[in-house]
Amino acid sequence: METGIRILLLTLALAMLPGCATVRGWFHHGAKKTQPAPEGPATADQETPPRVIEPQVERRTIKVPRIKSSNVELGLNYGVLSIEDFGSNPVYGATLGYHITEDFFLQGEIGRSRGGRTSFETLSGNIQLLTNNERRFTYYDLSLGYNFLPGEAFVGRGVAMTSAFYLLGGFGATDFAGDTKFTVNFGAGYRIVPWDWMALHFTVQDHVFQTSLLGVTKLTNNLEARLGATAFF
Repeated sequence: METGIRILLLTLALAMLPGCATVRGWFHHGAKKTQPAPEGPATADQETPPRVIEPQVERRTIKVPRIKSSNVELGLNYGVLSIEDFGSNPVYGATLGYHITEDFFLQGEIGRSRGGRTSFETLSGNIQLLTNNERRFTYYDLSLGYNFLPGEAFVGRGVAMTSAFYLLGGFGATDFAGDTKFTVNFGAGYRIVPWDWMALHFTVQDHVFQTSLLGVTKLTNNLEARLGATAFF
C-alpha cells in the first residue's frame, strides 16, 4: 500500500514540473512588456548631429597706401589769414615735414599774406599807418606735431584712404609793419592720404605775437585756415 502511494506522488510531481516552467515564463514575459521607458535626455548617439551653416561673406579688397620710408614731406598750401586789426586776406606758403615716429613729426613752414586797411585808416581818410611794403605779412614757424585718432576716410563703398587728426605747436618769427616779432603758433589739422606718395591737409592755427602798432601794447591773434598738398620723399 505504501509503495503505491509513493508511486502516485512521484507521478504527480513529474507532471507538475513542465507547468512550473510555463508559469515562470508567463511572469518573465509580462515583466518585459511592462518595463518602463528610460527617463532623462537623449544621449549623443540618439541625437541628430547639427547642420553646419557656411556663411556666404563677400570679401572686400582694400589697398593700404605704402608711404615712402624716408618720412620727408614737402608741400604747398593756400588759405585765408585774419590779421588782427588789418582784416582777412589770402595767404600762401610752403611746408617741410619730417616724421620722427608714427605719432610725432617736425614741421617747418613759411607763409605770406598782406594786411589791409584798419578801421581807423578807413574812417580818417588819407591817413596811412603803414606803407605798402610794411603791410606785407611773412611768418616762419617750426612746430612739433602729434598724430591722434588715426583711421580711414571712405569715398563710396570701395575706396578707403588713410587719415589722421593732428595737433601743432611751436614758435618762430613774423615780419610785419617794418618789424620782426617773436611768434608762438598752435593749431590742429586733418590729413588724408589718397595716394601712396601724396597727402592732403586742412589746417587751422593761430599766430600770436606782441605789438604796439596802434599805440597800445597787446598780444594779437592772427588766425589762419588753409588747404595744402604734400608729397613724400
